[in-house]
Amino acid sequence: MPSKSMYSKLSAKLTASLDQRKQANLLRERQLVDAVYGSHIHIDGKEYINFSSNDYLGLRQTSELIKAQQQAAKKYGVGSGSSPLVTGYSQAHQDLEQYLCELTGHHAAMVFTSGFSANHGLMSALFDKSDVVVADKLIHASMIDGLRHSVAKLKRFKHNSVTDAERLLASSEVTALVTESVFSMDGDCAPLQALSDLCQKYNVPLIVDDAHGFGVLGQTIGCAAKKLNIDIQIVTFGKALGCQGAAILGSRQLIDYLSNHCRDYIYSTALPPTSAAVALKAVQLAVTESQRQTALFENIEYFRQRAGQLELPILDSSTPIQGIKIGEPEQTLQLANLMKQDGLWVGAIRSPTVPVGTDRLRVTITAQHSRSDIDTCIEALSKNHKQLTQAAIHHGEQMLAKGNGLAEGSDYAS
Repeated sequence: MPSKSMYSKLSAKLTASLDQRKQANLLRERQLVDAVYGSHIHIDGKEYINFSSNDYLGLRQTSELIKAQQQAAKKYGVGSGSSPLVTGYSQAHQDLEQYLCELTGHHAAMVFTSGFSANHGLMSALFDKSDVVVADKLIHASMIDGLRHSVAKLKRFKHNSVTDAERLLASSEVTALVTESVFSMDGDCAPLQALSDLCQKYNVPLIVDDAHGFGVLGQTIGCAAKKLNIDIQIVTFGKALGCQGAAILGSRQLIDYLSNHCRDYIYSTALPPTSAAVALKAVQLAVTESQRQTALFENIEYFRQRAGQLELPILDSSTPIQGIKIGEPEQTLQLANLMKQDGLWVGAIRSPTVPVGTDRLRVTITAQHSRSDIDTCIEALSKNHKQLTQAAIHHGEQMLAKGNGLAEGSDYAS
């Protein structure tokens, strides 16, 4: 058995790390959600309007998705039973993959248990030390981790800068260019058409993490996707589709290669067939019930209009992800807690999730929010942001006065 000293060493390491995060106001903690009712959630016996959900189209509680899960459970059971290359790959998975291909124009697809697993598995399987990968500076952590594990040479271009991307493409022999469609923390969109044209010019494959765009942006779902010449597209089901899982879409050659080299796929229990059936129904609803996207973008426009009227420092975004830039982790947490006191649940995003000095509240808008929900959120944001700003100014003035007093006393004593 391991000695107690080994456990003590590990425990000391964990304690030091957690204490350091707590002191820096960067400690993350899980929150137990008691219940979900549309745009409202219950946590610790209190009801909040939820402005931190990725269920952009409001699909996760629809009767159609619940029915699809129940029917699949009767046929397959609640789990997949094994990895996809043993006996875990079912008709439900194949039906989902085929529909995604019909919708986007890709020739083949592979379903994963999560977007993180799909991104990490793709990057680590495709590339090695002989490859140079050019990527937007703000790509997701799952892709960065996968690229690190691949030991490929990563060159990152300035965020959404086509000019800087071309500089890197022209400077060396590049294997692929990687970007997101909608960036998860800023909410802005990549210039996909310009990047696609650039990749065509330099004969480089374009890889797009479409987690926050699929089902929301028209350009990456349906006929428009076929015109972008995206070579590899990663879509997730846990955002606009309101369920679980992800898929990599590309060529038949790519999927055959991943079946033989992607460790995240080969050595993981397959996504349950029930989840695949639910995802299929969710994609179908996202396509046929366009009123969901209409309601979503009307809510986004209304939120931004009201935020502008009250001069809130929101980031430039036309997507469900709306950032309120604060800049410091302590103040970001304070603002999030003030919002909770007003019955609103909003995510406090701090480094290392975002770069140091860009800490923010991340407000996510959904199709389920009412105008009353949005008004309540905006008014609370305005009130609490002003309160926080005034407190910071007052604190600064006190510190300045204290500093001046000490300086005068020191001069006098000398």
